[in-house]
Amino acid sequence: LLDQYGLNEIAVKSETIFKKLLKQVFAPMTIMLVIAVILSLVLNKIFDAYFISFLIILNITISIWHEKKADDTIKKLKETLSLHVSVLRDGAWGSIDAKFLVPGDVLRMGIGDIIAADTMLLEGKHLTINESALTGESLPVEKVVGDECFSGTFISSGACILRVSATGNHTRFGKTLVAIEDVHKRSMLEEDILSITKYLMTLSVIAVVILSAALLYLHKPFLEMLELDLALIIAGIPTSLSTVMTLITSIGIYELAKKNIIVRRISSLENLSNTNLLLSDKTGTLTKNLIVIERIVPANAFVEKDIVALANAAEGWDGGVIQDSLHAYAEKNGFPFESLALIDFIPYDSDRKRSTATITWNDEAWISSFGAPQVIKDLCAMSDQECQEFEEMIELAAQNGYRTMSVAVQKGVNESNLSLAGTFFLTDTLRDDAKSVIDFMRDHGIETKMVTGDNHAISSRIANELGLSRDRLGKEDVTEEAISRWTKDRFDRISVFSEVLPIDKYHIVDYAKRQQYIVAVTGDGINDIPPVRAADVGIAVNNAVPALKESADLVLLTDGIGAISEAIIEARKIFVRMTGYAVYRISESFRVIFGILVLGLIYQDFPLQPIHLIILALLNDIPIIALAFNRVELSQGPSVMDAHKRSLSGSLFGGVGLLNSLLFFVLFHNVLHFSWPIVQTLFFLKLSVSGHLLIFVTHTHRRWYRYLPSRIVIVAIFMTQFVATLFAYTGFLMPQISPMLILFVWGWAFFWMQVSDQMKRFKAAQ
Repeated sequence: LLDQYGLNEIAVKSETIFKKLLKQVFAPMTIMLVIAVILSLVLNKIFDAYFISFLIILNITISIWHEKKADDTIKKLKETLSLHVSVLRDGAWGSIDAKFLVPGDVLRMGIGDIIAADTMLLEGKHLTINESALTGESLPVEKVVGDECFSGTFISSGACILRVSATGNHTRFGKTLVAIEDVHKRSMLEEDILSITKYLMTLSVIAVVILSAALLYLHKPFLEMLELDLALIIAGIPTSLSTVMTLITSIGIYELAKKNIIVRRISSLENLSNTNLLLSDKTGTLTKNLIVIERIVPANAFVEKDIVALANAAEGWDGGVIQDSLHAYAEKNGFPFESLALIDFIPYDSDRKRSTATITWNDEAWISSFGAPQVIKDLCAMSDQECQEFEEMIELAAQNGYRTMSVAVQKGVNESNLSLAGTFFLTDTLRDDAKSVIDFMRDHGIETKMVTGDNHAISSRIANELGLSRDRLGKEDVTEEAISRWTKDRFDRISVFSEVLPIDKYHIVDYAKRQQYIVAVTGDGINDIPPVRAADVGIAVNNAVPALKESADLVLLTDGIGAISEAIIEARKIFVRMTGYAVYRISESFRVIFGILVLGLIYQDFPLQPIHLIILALLNDIPIIALAFNRVELSQGPSVMDAHKRSLSGSLFGGVGLLNSLLFFVLFHNVLHFSWPIVQTLFFLKLSVSGHLLIFVTHTHRRWYRYLPSRIVIVAIFMTQFVATLFAYTGFLMPQISPMLILFVWGWAFFWMQVSDQMKRFKAAQ
């Protein structure tokens, strides 16, 4: 019915908004504010009840708006991750989302298409498939009718019809993925929020119990005392801590989304800020997964232009990665690319290990064979010395990390006694930004190790180009049994792991985590899914297979891995902002909780009205939204989570605030003899102003005036303090005070701000 009237989208959006609304309505902060409204009504404080209700609506609206803003941006980017395929159903071809494929579906695919399930080849001519996502092998593999084609690979040349044989967890790698499906990823964000909340909740409960017992003993009205206790909990316990920290993170996610970086798991950003080890795949991640001809070694007086033309002819009619590289080599070296007339063609297959073409060249029939060097050598008429020199050249190329292919020709149509024309040195090209990313990691305290299924020589050559110059291990040294014998020192000396299997990559990640590393893993293929899921932060690059993008914590939608640098910087910004907020919130709760407790016990009365505490709590959180955009000082190394040090900092600042509060109250009540209601107004304004000025202190390790917050934060601070000052000046919800007293309060708060700033020296000495 909804579809019929075009209301389905509206219904979905309404449901989403309703769920967000319920989430905010049943948040602890909201529930306690509602209880405060009820108590105000019971005590006949009607205006207080209406005012608190207004604050509830305002708080919910702001939270939903910011969350929706981040969600909408991320949703648009996630839509780019879906994979659609051409499938035959009900006798007609159509396009569907690959996640709806089932065994028995028939697919039609061409060059560049990703195979979305395990399949069997029904029809196909000159079909080659790039299986680097499975094996790390850059060169494509030829497929013939009846062969299996695996999920996550893609078609390099030709076109084909495939029948789906397995999907999801039943594919070749699906069972491996299921085996590690329950890998636990700790959320440092959740643990941090929980530890802060427990710490402040303990302080609040102790203070409330002591104060309540004392006031009950003094026969204070029970409901008024209950309202004060509730307000003290609202002001003291960080009920909005989770919301505020998530908001800071969500806005950080929004900033990353604008840079085409999708965050699929929020807490992974905090893990990324703490990352000190990056395990990176090679093929398609550090390299372009693009075959490039590094150089050509001519033979028998053939020139490069003719060698390229002969090799291209031997590749046949259909384009492919080798022919693309031949075109690129001709263009790079400035000679025309010649297409020779093709008379007959035998494609490459795994038995012949070569392709053969009969061509017209210089108005004569020639035969050209192109393939594995050892196979081509056996077809050529070579002397023993020529054979030895040829084999030494091939061996040296392999040792230096190059793959080789040779082309040989002969007049006529007989594929025997050929003349070697030339040998191609092939390589997988390094990404333009790969070296700069590795350098960035090194400069920012993150060790990088390359983990690849490619062969040892090729991996070593790429490592040399990247500056990964330490030890390199082959497949025999990275088995589960071999890993069990490693020491941390041995692991630290390794730069490259080559020829590893998918399960070996997983064990390497597991070992690193057991050595207390915070591990990030990058990759692009299905073979990278186990380690990506096991890592603290799994990163899928732009050309990654859909299954890996679904498994990763971060997905890069730009070419190359340069975006990782931006992600790390943004993650560290988020970490610093949250740490600054946590220190600020601990100090605020400390001084408010113990200030109310000590003053309540000394004077045997309420130092503040409950409505003042509620306003104070909400005003304290408003600038925090601006802190999500605050400029921060970033360290060169990973951010280190130190809950003890942070709690100490918060307690030191809170202790200064407590001393400040006691002296302020004594001055105005005992020395200057102001009335109790006026002292309450002065105390409210002092707590509000000095609390927000503390943000200038806690956001930097330097003197506060040497590194000011961003303009938006400064504006937010002074806007909220303008509101608090206006309340005190106009007498809104409290007795009115004079402009001279307001100026004194601001001067007092500014003086004690300098005292708090000096506490940084004491903290640094600890």
